[in-house]
Amino acid sequence: MSASPASPISGSAPGRPRVLVVDDSAVVRGLVARWIEADERLEVAATCADGEQAVRRAGELQPDLVVLDVEMPRMDGLTALPLILKAAPKAKVIMASTLTRKGGEVTMRALSLGAADYAPKPEAGRVAGADAYRAELLQKLVALTPGRRARPAAVPAASATPAPRPAFVPGRCELLVIGASTGGPQALREVARVLPRDCRVPVVIVQHMPKLFTAILAEHLSKVGMPAREAIDGEVLQPGHVYVAPGDFHLTVRGAPGAFTAGLDQTPPVNFCRPAVDPLFASAAEAAGRGLVAAVLTGMGHDGREGARKVRAAGGRVIAQDQATSVVWGMPGAVAEAGLADQILPLGEIGPMLSRYLRGQG
Repeated sequence: MSASPASPISGSAPGRPRVLVVDDSAVVRGLVARWIEADERLEVAATCADGEQAVRRAGELQPDLVVLDVEMPRMDGLTALPLILKAAPKAKVIMASTLTRKGGEVTMRALSLGAADYAPKPEAGRVAGADAYRAELLQKLVALTPGRRARPAAVPAASATPAPRPAFVPGRCELLVIGASTGGPQALREVARVLPRDCRVPVVIVQHMPKLFTAILAEHLSKVGMPAREAIDGEVLQPGHVYVAPGDFHLTVRGAPGAFTAGLDQTPPVNFCRPAVDPLFASAAEAAGRGLVAAVLTGMGHDGREGARKVRAAGGRVIAQDQATSVVWGMPGAVAEAGLADQILPLGEIGPMLSRYLRGQG
């Protein structure tokens, strides 16, 4: 592993978001920097070999974005993260972590400390051919660019009037489903800690995450709210429990109120995601009908929009997180602009509102 001094990048182009790349591997630093420089939407502010350099350069350069490695000498990424955010308060930090149990735990900790997102990276010797890592990292950097909505052009024009649907019958919440992506783990923790632990409704979640990370997410949610774990194919969904879609599997709901069951499958990705929100929402709408409440939290893309359309058509209720409190207003923005949200709320109000529905007070 290399520990070279922090390196400035010359030839900066005005107007493009500036990225600070932090990794103790010279190979990885150079490769990620070249990926960023090859993208006309971004530029590299500097590269650093450890956390101490990163904190100093973040204060000097005030970058818009930071790609921060987790394991480094002198000062690791988890230690450096809060110091970087203090030195450059406007910077959005993406943690680059390996797909291991340790990497997942550190990533969850980093998200709770203020990291905006993460990108699972391969081992240093395999990064050169990691096209998936390159694509995901660049996509997330662009999505987190200040002023961007990270919403696809295909989203329909905004509609001030919610789409027509059968009348919602208060007091009949039978199932709560939640979808999230970028910024989701933090948002889900915020919601989970205020949901009533004695509720008589199952809660089912799709968070865009890889294998292993979803299990760790469930463990973290369980620590702040009702019991949570990854869903198992065919199991009966119990009231007062949270079920998280395992990475690389779509999660659907079958059955009827009082006898909902979980279904897992590896059919092709939907909206480039597996698990995806649309299959969960669509299946839940069919199973729960007017007894369904769905929430779309922060995330890039438009996953959840078509599912929300089916929730509304079945008579269910849809809540979308507002732009001001979303890390990326892609998914909730797509739902809101399609006229599919009954309510558009800041994150701090979503948990209490969902609690009202769960108690039959909606």
